[in-house]
Amino acid sequence: MSVGAELLAELKHRAVCCIDEAKAKLHSLSKDIWSCPELAYDERKSHDTLVAFFRQEDGWKVDSHFKLDTAFRASWGAAGGSEPGDVVNVGFLCEYDALPTIGHACGHNLIAEVGAAAALGLKAVVENSSSSLPVRPQVTVLGTPAEEDGGGKVDMLREGAFEGLDVVFMAHPSKEDAAYLPCVAEQDVTIKYNGNASHASAYPWEGINALDAAVLCYNNLSVLRQQMKPDWRVHGIIKHGGVKPNIIPAYTELEYYLRTPSRSELPVLKAKAEMCFRSAAVATGCEVEIQFARNKYDNMLRNATLEGLYERNGKALGMDFTVDEDVLKNESGSTDFGNVTFVVPGIHPYFYIGSNALNHTEEYTDAAGDDRAQFYTLRTAKALVMTALDVLLRPELLQRVKQEFTEAKLKEKHTELLSSLHTD
Repeated sequence: MSVGAELLAELKHRAVCCIDEAKAKLHSLSKDIWSCPELAYDERKSHDTLVAFFRQEDGWKVDSHFKLDTAFRASWGAAGGSEPGDVVNVGFLCEYDALPTIGHACGHNLIAEVGAAAALGLKAVVENSSSSLPVRPQVTVLGTPAEEDGGGKVDMLREGAFEGLDVVFMAHPSKEDAAYLPCVAEQDVTIKYNGNASHASAYPWEGINALDAAVLCYNNLSVLRQQMKPDWRVHGIIKHGGVKPNIIPAYTELEYYLRTPSRSELPVLKAKAEMCFRSAAVATGCEVEIQFARNKYDNMLRNATLEGLYERNGKALGMDFTVDEDVLKNESGSTDFGNVTFVVPGIHPYFYIGSNALNHTEEYTDAAGDDRAQFYTLRTAKALVMTALDVLLRPELLQRVKQEFTEAKLKEKHTELLSSLHTD
């Protein structure tokens, strides 16, 4: 084993030990967040808990309201490196918003714990080894609110919160360990129909039925599915359908999610869906208001180098990565981390938490707060910090990561160009 390899192995071992030493306070951090579920952009107690956590740790500079009211940044930097400009800034992300009525059914308390644990582990080993490193390491933790609804990372990207990062890591709870699972592009849309109320029995001809418009809208989209690509998804609900059977509804409201495998296809699906929305208004005489969400979620750009490093480190820690093709190829959910991968190279692996419960269920809420999840959560943090150390100590790997990132963006731009030509 070369000197460089010996140092890398030693630092990985020390990082693992540092995380183990901090497991009690990390568990407490996670439990505090789990015990007080808060919705998007209103995660005040969870935000304050994380800010206090990093302020109590030595050496961290904490910006408590970084770009957004419930976002934060904790940063640490060290001296060293062969050249003054050899700085590598490694980012770890914490999420902490919950779901309505069922709390942390997506395990964001564990995401926050993973980010905090990995950051503590990396800082602990590099601050005492900076003279041995080929670069000057910096560690940045970003608290990113509103993943479940609204897209806090998109807001933060718009405000420049990710500028200066060289690579970024986070990990998401699941039913299995996987270095990558497909995440698709998505945008929310709200459709509002306005008609005229009237007595539904005495003089219905005086009314303009907004519920008819909503039903037609729903049916239009159902018919559209016949011409949709197999991997496109449109799903929604009628949020408001009227107030009483003997009153012709003057107002109805629907909410839909539109999803495509790539952000390049999303405008095509949006245009088709919008024709469905508007034609229902024309047919019934209603007025229609279409409100697309301010932020759309992009698909995730893969980085095979980072994925490979993470999987290798995870296996060294005992992870059993899924080989189920139905899981690995299932393009299901969406995340605003996808938008991040168009700006900074990164990975978003998934990790088993000791339960076969499905995300977004009450059973998963229980699993995310169960003590049994702790072993798997900290193991994931260890795999992330080990991967970060690979990048820091082997500059050729970071170069390969950045090259793949550039190539993936160029490929995506080419796809978007072709899609726009097809749309025109």
